[in-house]
Amino acid sequence: MTVSGQRPASSSATLRALLAHDTITRAVGAGDGLQARLAERHGFDALWASGLAISAAHAVPDASILTMTEFLTAAQVIDRACELPVLADCDTGFGDVNNVARMVREYERAGIAGVCIEDKEFPKRNSFTDGQELASIAEFTARLLAAKDAQRAPEFVVVARVESLIAGEGIDDALARAACYQDAGADAILIHSKTADGEEVLDFARRWRKRSQPLPLIAVPTTYYSVGWPLLAQAGISMVIYANQALRAAVRAVDDTLERISAAENTAPVESDLASVQDVLALIGMDELHSATERLQALPTINAPADSAASAPSVVA
Repeated sequence: MTVSGQRPASSSATLRALLAHDTITRAVGAGDGLQARLAERHGFDALWASGLAISAAHAVPDASILTMTEFLTAAQVIDRACELPVLADCDTGFGDVNNVARMVREYERAGIAGVCIEDKEFPKRNSFTDGQELASIAEFTARLLAAKDAQRAPEFVVVARVESLIAGEGIDDALARAACYQDAGADAILIHSKTADGEEVLDFARRWRKRSQPLPLIAVPTTYYSVGWPLLAQAGISMVIYANQALRAAVRAVDDTLERISAAENTAPVESDLASVQDVLALIGMDELHSATERLQALPTINAPADSAASAPSVVA
């Protein structure tokens, strides 16, 4: 999706334009290229290279276990699978200010549209588990300053993720942190919450919108899933991320399918619930590969001169 009908010069420019647009941007969390391509098929605007989904793909806890290189490699796979801009979940930045600076340089060099770092202590724990420890405002502000100083293209997006509501520190703390992060140069604020009704996120957004030139806001309605994106947009949210629904759907479907196959003599009981092999082949581009092969085979053959081998320069060992 582009907001003007003309493709921006980079995926970072696309993401930045989406965040600035009046219409809310809908992003989907992905852990691999297949999920990315399915998100593109169904008309979503952007992708979230999900730390949870990438960790789950490696079957390790979402707790700063994987290295930056492993996360970056996964983000590149997601990015190359489709045309949507990718905002990468980079946990706390993989360490101190020096790690954050290197992270930004590597992600930007790889062509990822932007990164998001959260204001928790390293190593982080998934926000839906106990034991959340926030970094000090000064510490996290230093990470943001390092990130913005490290980037080269002005379009590259750095998102500050505020975890005050997750850690039980309240909206006032969240607003104070977000204000400091804006001053440090963040390009957008991700406000995270695990309440069931989403009211504290809506309240935060309404109060944030009263600021002078407030940064775009991003929401992740994992627990407050009944709150629709129109209501979020009305409150002032610029992007909504459905961060883990594809992962959770895959876990449920694969687990159920394998359980049924294990209990049966054959795969007949599950075949009607499965995508066909042809659907999978089409999704991963086999049709385009065949078309390209046929086109190349139809090109006229260019014959080399008969004496080309004889006239080639000799190589002295």
